[in-house]
Amino acid sequence: MALFNTLSDFLWTYVVITMLVGCALYFTWNLRGVQFTMLPTMLRNLFKPSTDTFESIGKRKISSFQAFAISLSSRVGTGNLAGVASAIFVGGPGAVFWMWVMALLGASTAFMEATLAQLFKRRGQESFYGGPAYYMKYGLKRPWMGILFAVFIIYGFGLANQIVQSNTLCDAIGEAFSIPIEYAAIGLTLLTLVIIFGGIHRIARFCAMVVPFMALGYIVLAFYILVVNFTQIPAMLSLIVRSAFGWEQAAGGAVGIAIMQGVKRGLFSNEAGEGSAPNAAATATIPHPVMQGLLQSLGVFTDTLVICTCTAFIILLSGLYTEGADGIILTAHAMDHHLGKFGAWFLTAAIFLFAYSTIIANYFYGETNIRFICDRPWVINLFRVASGVVVLAGGFMTLQQAWSIVDLAMALMTILNLVAVCMLSRYAFRLLKDFREQRKQGKDPVFNPGIFPEADLEGWE
Repeated sequence: MALFNTLSDFLWTYVVITMLVGCALYFTWNLRGVQFTMLPTMLRNLFKPSTDTFESIGKRKISSFQAFAISLSSRVGTGNLAGVASAIFVGGPGAVFWMWVMALLGASTAFMEATLAQLFKRRGQESFYGGPAYYMKYGLKRPWMGILFAVFIIYGFGLANQIVQSNTLCDAIGEAFSIPIEYAAIGLTLLTLVIIFGGIHRIARFCAMVVPFMALGYIVLAFYILVVNFTQIPAMLSLIVRSAFGWEQAAGGAVGIAIMQGVKRGLFSNEAGEGSAPNAAATATIPHPVMQGLLQSLGVFTDTLVICTCTAFIILLSGLYTEGADGIILTAHAMDHHLGKFGAWFLTAAIFLFAYSTIIANYFYGETNIRFICDRPWVINLFRVASGVVVLAGGFMTLQQAWSIVDLAMALMTILNLVAVCMLSRYAFRLLKDFREQRKQGKDPVFNPGIFPEADLEGWE
């Protein structure tokens, strides 16, 4: 754990934050603030039916909404409950402000990576597939880079991330129902194996059904808490801003800690630039790559500006963030403060849906990249069993051990992915220009692969 922490701290302090902020500003400028100016288009495209010819040749497909739901189910997980609580516990209320900043800027990065994943997607037996490993191989013509990223994401999402989800869920169940950890971990493992052995379409259907309801229910509850505590909201917002810039902090490093925690936990939650969500974005059957890029930007806003903010407000309005509790335990105490026993029961249900759907989506990211390295049935089945083992083990670890493993995984993935996205950025810039030109002409944009004659675009042929 000491080795993980040392390497992770170095990468985050000197490399990752600089790259995340620099790339987000660069993309926002060159895309002319696409995450803000095209927000209405994002909402319209969310439920727009697909007309892609892939359906006409008898293949089953993943809809744009299902791909959005898969990526959102990965984003909306324990990062929204335990991650936000840990950020506030370590970095203070100011960490919330920096989470907001990274979401507003990082939505442009999410647009870039999802659009590139769509552009360089491949055809599978049941659906399209793709992601950073694929645009590194077919876009950059660097297979070695794709394999390296695939290894990172298998480690990061297929294994390490599952530990945090399992750990948080088992803690929540134990806190609410006094169920022994081993029973909770075994039950969660069995439920996970049932879904992941069903394949991508079972995953897509599960996520499309669960994600909207779990997110909406949590938002409604948070809104109720805000209404009840309406008079305290101005003071809370003032506290967040003051703490973000260290105006009330005695320690000189308070601002740096708040920024670090806000960026770390914000990235863990919304995944913009990390290279995970593009694996889901590539599966969608849509007429133009930009459509899925816009939806992934919307996913960042939904995750951080809405759901993470709900958790932050619930915790800060309770005033319990200074009492020493961390992670899901802090969120549980805050819920109990506002709603009594009902709050603990609701949070347990929410964390089950949030964490479980994230485990399923994370497994999908791992499988996609396993297939990139070695697409053999026995390898996939072995990975499915390994995923179950990791979920089981996660229930027995401490939260800080889990975070140490995940932080390092996020850093490695983000660095390699951002390098690739910057090198391929001209494709995304040109695609957005084409999309806007077709809309100005009154057309429903349809991608013509002929605008990139030099590119290997097998998924669009």
